[in-house]
Amino acid sequence: MRVDVHAHAWSAEYLDRLEGLGISEVAAYRQLGAGVTKGELDVRFAMLDSVGIDLQILTATPLSPHFEDEETAVNAARYINDEYAALVQRYPNRFRAIASLPLPHIEASLTELDRAISQLGMLGVCITTSVLGRSIASDMFELLYQELNRRRRVLSVHPAGHGAHSPLITDYHLTWSIGAPVEDTVAAMQLILKGIPKRYPDMKILIPHFGGLLPMVLERVDQHVVWEAPDKPERPSLAAQRMWYDTVGHDHVPALRAAIDSFGVDRLVFGTDFPFQPAELFETTVGYIKRADLSEKDRKAILDSNAAKLFDLL
Repeated sequence: MRVDVHAHAWSAEYLDRLEGLGISEVAAYRQLGAGVTKGELDVRFAMLDSVGIDLQILTATPLSPHFEDEETAVNAARYINDEYAALVQRYPNRFRAIASLPLPHIEASLTELDRAISQLGMLGVCITTSVLGRSIASDMFELLYQELNRRRRVLSVHPAGHGAHSPLITDYHLTWSIGAPVEDTVAAMQLILKGIPKRYPDMKILIPHFGGLLPMVLERVDQHVVWEAPDKPERPSLAAQRMWYDTVGHDHVPALRAAIDSFGVDRLVFGTDFPFQPAELFETTVGYIKRADLSEKDRKAILDSNAAKLFDLL
């Protein structure tokens, strides 16, 4: 089963709702082909068929229902989760979904988590690399992680799209080109240094884009934390191998090789970042894995079995 773990869908109604709540960047997400009208879905399914993708796991990130006002966050989270549940019900052989939560409100998020998993059949939850400026390694998220660990569910992380809150990134048009993998790296390292992958071994943490810079800097990090973070719970390179990473690598085979060498084939799961590699670029999401110098066993594991195992879909 070829499962795409990194895919998005946003209805016009959800985008309208967010825009009405003051989310200014919504306009950029319209006209991407990620809507849920029949015409848009027909085009999407044809694209999936063209590269042999059986199932997409949908997340609303980075357009997450994160608001300082709790009632606003709860209403928006319930709305998108209900939309996704209805979409999965209509197309059960094409879609599964991950729940959005009304963060940063933890008690409300635990309530929605239970509803989403127990009633709506969702596979886990998604979270952005920071939540309204808060680190996802903050103590405030411990209860959420405890519950995901108890349920043995996936925590899917996605860039927030804020350039790690650095004007040195955002003011220079680098928010998504390098800002996104920087956010991935920062969030992953915050989780690692807080000991979250070790303390919650049954919570399946999924980091996008090969973990950002992690494959290139793990040895450096291991050496530097000896003096920079001496109270670390374990070697970062070991903690990194407790998490999973999607293959959204933008047709760059050396990045794929670095991730394999750093984490192991069994920690890589296939993703496309639909709809952000459109037209002929969509083929490369599968094609560059096939072009890499991998054994048939490793290629099939990455493309056709690891994700299904991670999400218990087999």
